[in-house]
Amino acid sequence: MKLYLQKLMNGEHLTMNEMTDAARKLFSGEISESEAGALLGLLALKGETADEIAGLVHALREKSPAILSLKDSVMDNCGTGGDGSSSFNISTTSAFVIAGAGIKVAKHGNRSVSSQTGSADVLEYLGVSLDNRPEETEELLAENGIAFLFAPHVHPAMKAVMKVRRDLRVPTIFNLIGPLTNPVELDTQLLGIYRRDKLKLMGEVLKQLGRERAVVINGAGFLDEGSLSGENHLVILENGNLTSITLRPEHVGLPTYSNEEIMGGDAERNAHIMMSVLRGDDGPFRDTVLLNAGIGIFANGKVDSIQEGIEKAKESIDSGAALAKLEYLIERSQHTKQGVL
Repeated sequence: MKLYLQKLMNGEHLTMNEMTDAARKLFSGEISESEAGALLGLLALKGETADEIAGLVHALREKSPAILSLKDSVMDNCGTGGDGSSSFNISTTSAFVIAGAGIKVAKHGNRSVSSQTGSADVLEYLGVSLDNRPEETEELLAENGIAFLFAPHVHPAMKAVMKVRRDLRVPTIFNLIGPLTNPVELDTQLLGIYRRDKLKLMGEVLKQLGRERAVVINGAGFLDEGSLSGENHLVILENGNLTSITLRPEHVGLPTYSNEEIMGGDAERNAHIMMSVLRGDDGPFRDTVLLNAGIGIFANGKVDSIQEGIEKAKESIDSGAALAKLEYLIERSQHTKQGVL
């Protein structure tokens, strides 16, 4: 570890193999808290590279007891959080719309960190179990086309860095990697990020992690979601190439709303919003989900344009297919609790 810290102190980058080795030591408790804090602090001060982020992700996924490699193509649409917008659970609601459009979604998420209500909080409120074993996740993806993976359960190694991150009180590399650590082997991905300056970097990381197609987005107002309040910045990964575009609501036939109009609240409030969208209610919540689900469907490659993706998202909601995906998870969870399955 001394060699790695010296390199970072000199402003040098770690190779992917070096970062993987350093992260293995971090997760296994082989290094002191002081060394762990120095590693995270120096990386943040220098600026993390794609190799360093990918190396950390590889080490963390090695430790996961829930790694799944499936025959079917699977995607995720998780964001980093951290935008401070207090928006409703946009990506979680959009995940059911994407699944309703016929795309398998392994939705990776956690409880609230920077927002009032995380994906796990709202789904738990609705009755969805957070305790699926790997084999149950595989069954849900096969039967329902969507499953939820609760981050603390699939990445217990993160406990080793909780105290150091808390003591540092500044953003570190761990504030970037959440959407990258899904234990299911993903083919495609929509990744939201609150740091616009990291868009291309995260696209490079997704390329290194083997994604066939992906979109990284930073929304208007620096949301880690697509926003209808103005200009969204996207990086598209396709055929190994990265392309940057901007997208405004009028480009895809959607109205403009301020980010204040999509604010959520506690788990009860956000659950009500999610259900209203999936039941077909019109307004800023639905239109925001249409934008994000449409981008997700495009990221998956099911359509050739975001506009086509939005049309597929409308069909998913209006046909009842998106709501049926959520209702299946709720019903399955209730049966499991009652010992039926």
